[in-house]
Amino acid sequence: MIRCPAFLPFQTSSSLLGFLSICISRFVSPNMESPIILNYFTISVSCFCMILLYASTLNPVFALENCTFPAIFNLGDSNSDTGGLAAALITPTPPYGETFFHMPAGRFSDGRLIIDFMAKSVGLPYLSAYLDSLGTNFKHGANFATAASTIRLPAQIIPGGGFSPFYLNIQYSQFVQFKSKSQTIREKGGIYANLMPKKDYFPKALYTFDIGQNDLGEGFFGNMTIEEVNASVPDIVNNFSTNVKAIYDLGGRSFWIHNTGPIGCLPYILANFLSAQRDSHGCAKPYNDVAQYFNYKLKEVVVQLRIDLPLAAITHVDVYFAKYSLFSESNKHGFELPLVACCGYGGKYNYSSSVGCGGTITVNGSQIFVGSCERPSVRVNWDGIHYTEAANKFVFDKISTGAFSDPPIPLKMACHRV
Repeated sequence: MIRCPAFLPFQTSSSLLGFLSICISRFVSPNMESPIILNYFTISVSCFCMILLYASTLNPVFALENCTFPAIFNLGDSNSDTGGLAAALITPTPPYGETFFHMPAGRFSDGRLIIDFMAKSVGLPYLSAYLDSLGTNFKHGANFATAASTIRLPAQIIPGGGFSPFYLNIQYSQFVQFKSKSQTIREKGGIYANLMPKKDYFPKALYTFDIGQNDLGEGFFGNMTIEEVNASVPDIVNNFSTNVKAIYDLGGRSFWIHNTGPIGCLPYILANFLSAQRDSHGCAKPYNDVAQYFNYKLKEVVVQLRIDLPLAAITHVDVYFAKYSLFSESNKHGFELPLVACCGYGGKYNYSSSVGCGGTITVNGSQIFVGSCERPSVRVNWDGIHYTEAANKFVFDKISTGAFSDPPIPLKMACHRV
């Protein structure tokens, strides 16, 4: 009989795993070619229970069950837009979508986005864009994100400027309208009723957010200094917080919030701010510093939201760190030329503000189509601003485990308050 001590001084999960390995080694006869477990040894029930107790104490996630999310409602920008801007204003052209959909699919990438992988991982279909009226199914959620969206009202909007009119307040208003009208349609019945979410899906749904990068970009390209952009951050994140609270007031309870990525590693920043200091991996350090300050203030807001919204399960996801590893350890992860756009034209970073992916440019009297690189599957950046499907899948695989989350909870358990 293996006896457990009255007190096991595990300080970390690694020490617990070490203890478990010792226990297991004692169950195995070293003199047999095929180890026979527990034939000669037994472990007391009390010892086994103590192991489970310590496991759940060190990481409460061990004791949780997977959530059943009947729907996802997403708010954000191009990092998670599955067709909103394409339906309303600007439609991506080939070679967008070439890797997975084999045609443009409303996404500003060669294939799927992080939100696509998230939906599939919890057993839901890809999200239909709220603004898309053709062939859409909202039974399991809706996507209110549009490319070029900001948290605050931008100074210039498409077509007069470079930013979406569907900033976060508008996306929230669209959600309010959707929540009400979808139930009216269900109550009336008919062919569209089954395309709408059930009433009880809203409190059980996962609410996801990926927005903020364009607020920083608006400042950078609006001739604001780094200090001025930093000074705008508290108001930006406070606006974000207001919208999360509003969705909570409407019954939302599970929130999955991405911080912003390393904007200083993107070709559209690198090509436009050539004199900016570079870090050891070639990224524009001052611009990444702003992104990190934004993330610091966003984390503060999330901490306060947990106090203000006591019934909410709020998961803060460090997308910045996951994405930065694509640039700092690109070779390790099987990627090449992380700072160079796959689909673009011109210069060190294969990016030009005058012609984008899918466009045409005249060179020496000849029309040149701006197409993709030969192997998008080993590239990080797609078009100078957005990530490839391969990079999106990499980031999803990292963040879905909970390793980059606070609390450290996997996506499938994000309905739990830990």
